[in-house]
Amino acid sequence: MEGHGMERFTPRIRDVARVAGVSTATVSRALSKPDVVSADTLKTVLAAVAETGYTINHAARNLRQQRTMSVVALVPNLANPFFSRILAGMSAVLTQAGYNLLVVDTEGPGVDRHIARTLDRSRADGLIVFDGLLPPEDLQPDRLRPPLVMACEWIEDLAAPRIRIDNAAGAGLAVAHLARLGHRRIGHLLGPEANVLARSRADGVRQELAARGLPVRPEWFLPGDYSLESGRRGARDWIAMDDRPTAMFCASDQMACGFIGEVQRRGFRVPQDVSVVGFDNIDLVDHITPALTTIRQPRWSIGEAAAKVMLSLMTDTDAPPPDTVLPVELIERESTSACAAI
Repeated sequence: MEGHGMERFTPRIRDVARVAGVSTATVSRALSKPDVVSADTLKTVLAAVAETGYTINHAARNLRQQRTMSVVALVPNLANPFFSRILAGMSAVLTQAGYNLLVVDTEGPGVDRHIARTLDRSRADGLIVFDGLLPPEDLQPDRLRPPLVMACEWIEDLAAPRIRIDNAAGAGLAVAHLARLGHRRIGHLLGPEANVLARSRADGVRQELAARGLPVRPEWFLPGDYSLESGRRGARDWIAMDDRPTAMFCASDQMACGFIGEVQRRGFRVPQDVSVVGFDNIDLVDHITPALTTIRQPRWSIGEAAAKVMLSLMTDTDAPPPDTVLPVELIERESTSACAAI
């Protein structure tokens, strides 16, 4: 009779336990942490689940466990195409683990209150932060804060795992490539002065120039902010010089694209009059003319690594390494060539 009754009523976990001949605690462990029960027990429980028609009430389970099953990414300027593949890599890992990825743009009016709402466990199970300019005092860990991982950018005073690339080494690769082509007059279009990535890349440029005995001229380090428009402004600054560099390394692909477009509109040729290297390898750069030589960041891998470190923090497994540094590589295309200057 009980079997017929279960057809009329929603099966409960105790029904699964009765059919499987185990305790409700064993059923709960088998369904929430299958790796902690034996293979035979798991097989028996899953067979009982199928027989009873039991389904997990995820909302109730999450409430009991005080989980939101959401991870929030704090991203500066979502309009920047650099982040697209990183977020896709993160989402692939988190979705497979049953988590939702929510994205908050940290730039623009009225975002402070929105960000503040994500900084407690009742709103998110984890935070992946891409903005190195957020106040570190707002992100310091305590019992109310969800676990936090820094990705791409980092905050010096914040004790949190970091997923990043070696920005100085990437800039060094760009300068070394231009030097091998015979360029001795190499300029740099900077990123934002306050940005930790921009500072690291500028340091890498100076170090590589000095190591090769090439001039480090302050007037060849032009201001920028990673945007297309600042690339155009950098091109106009370059054109206005009486003594121009024969090559420019731009701290982002967007600036490199803006630079190339503007110098070509003004009648200069790339790479014949100026060689240009970018940084990031966003999808656009293989489709402009000339195609852009750049430093490739493994963006999908950055997203995957950030998500995996976050999952390890949330599940109390072995502590992740404090710093994960992923490799970069030079992608040589048509925007650079041998120096023609005497």
